[in-house]
Amino acid sequence: MKRLAVMLALLGCGAAQAAEVQVAVAANFTAPMQKIAAEFNKDTGHKAVLAFGATGKFYAQIVNGAPFELLLAADDETPARLEREGRTVPGSRFTYATGKLALWSARPGYVDAGGKVLASGSYAHLAIANPKTAPYGLAATETLDKLGLSAGVQGKLVQGENIAQAHQFVSTGNAELGFVALSQVWKDGKFSAGSGWIVPASLHAPIRQDAVVLAKGAGNEAARALAGYLKSDKARDIIRSFGYEL
Repeated sequence: MKRLAVMLALLGCGAAQAAEVQVAVAANFTAPMQKIAAEFNKDTGHKAVLAFGATGKFYAQIVNGAPFELLLAADDETPARLEREGRTVPGSRFTYATGKLALWSARPGYVDAGGKVLASGSYAHLAIANPKTAPYGLAATETLDKLGLSAGVQGKLVQGENIAQAHQFVSTGNAELGFVALSQVWKDGKFSAGSGWIVPASLHAPIRQDAVVLAKGAGNEAARALAGYLKSDKARDIIRSFGYEL
């Protein structure tokens, strides 16, 4: 019944006049959201205009009047905070994915299956996202704390503004390894390049990623339609294919 309701809603969107929705998307969700947006356009006629970045920075921009109508955050606290502050459409918040953290190197065979290379100290640079604005960066620091490695790696840390920049540091070889979102390096059930270790969920707080329709999107049919589309079977299949849990 739920699936039928979603499909009927999507058909209704397609029959209506096409509209645009301004979407703020956490950097870790770049690749899946690009695919979802393309399918959303084909299925409904609506267009999602995407901006990618750090969740903490998006919060500041939204508070200062940025024209975003839908937020796909990398955590659950930021959307909840916006909700408490009356900056969202009541009842529109939901978890669209649970993210996974990975220790990754662009070099094949460099990262072992247990992530023991992290404690070896045989590297000069370890990339992470800014833990103050990027939830995946916070998960990385929590992991280092749990493993008792925080003090030992302080001189090796290279901090990116968001998880996309942390990934760039590693993919270009400027850092031998780094903590990235699994979705950035995962394809068809395996690491798409290099070598990596999927960090056990027990080493950091759950990375629950919530979406919410923002107050500026209250009257935008495309904003409501995209929020519903993210719950569809097609969108969920895409999300799973990038290593997220639902």
